[in-house]
Amino acid sequence: MYRKFFAGAAVIGLLAAPATATDWTYEGETGADRWGHLHTDFEMCERGIMQSPIDLGAGNVNATGEVEVMVHWNAGPLTILNNGHTVQANFAEGSHLMSGGKTFNLVQVHFHTPSEHAVDGERFPLTAHFVHASDAGELAVLGVMYVEGDAHSEMQKLVDAAPAEAADAATVDGVTFDPAMLLPANDGEIEVYRYMGSLTTPPCSEGVNWHVVPEPVEVSAEQIAAMEGVMGMNARPLQLLNGRLLVAPE
Repeated sequence: MYRKFFAGAAVIGLLAAPATATDWTYEGETGADRWGHLHTDFEMCERGIMQSPIDLGAGNVNATGEVEVMVHWNAGPLTILNNGHTVQANFAEGSHLMSGGKTFNLVQVHFHTPSEHAVDGERFPLTAHFVHASDAGELAVLGVMYVEGDAHSEMQKLVDAAPAEAADAATVDGVTFDPAMLLPANDGEIEVYRYMGSLTTPPCSEGVNWHVVPEPVEVSAEQIAAMEGVMGMNARPLQLLNGRLLVAPE
């Protein structure tokens, strides 16, 4: 089942595969403001009206409530890659997220510096996007923000193993990685912002169930710098809400 999810994610550009023949970047002639013109498959980046990331600030919030999001993630071997745009860890089957009565299986986590989503225009220095897929192929992403503070032991595992240049997925001998440790302290139920959006990279496909955790997690300045040193600036500019429902936690 994991193989099916991973393959499907790669086909639609879910940051699971190396750079495509159509190169894209975050700045310059192939930067984010040009993605929609680089290839016909990327037109949604320009024409889409449900794009991500967005500003989660009060000015965009049009509802509050308790969105029921439950996570059950398992520790396992650390399998890591650098696809030329981000550092990514892949997961075996068995971990999942539940939202809106649906179950989404954890496929991978990747990172952005700075964060892609903002709150009142302010971005965080680092974010993780935990990507999930349902049996029907629906996508759900859980975003977690990181701020400068104490060093984080689980983040350090990623820092130590992250390839400095583009490299295929490889499992790190003797290292067990627990994705749940990268979340704020919780009992399995997490408060989130909730809205419908898109992938934040080409082809910018829409229909992604976005959940963003408002409570940030501390990592060290050195860990943030190390991730940025590998990835560079890899955050897409903020997109318009366009009247979508954005639910904030109460």
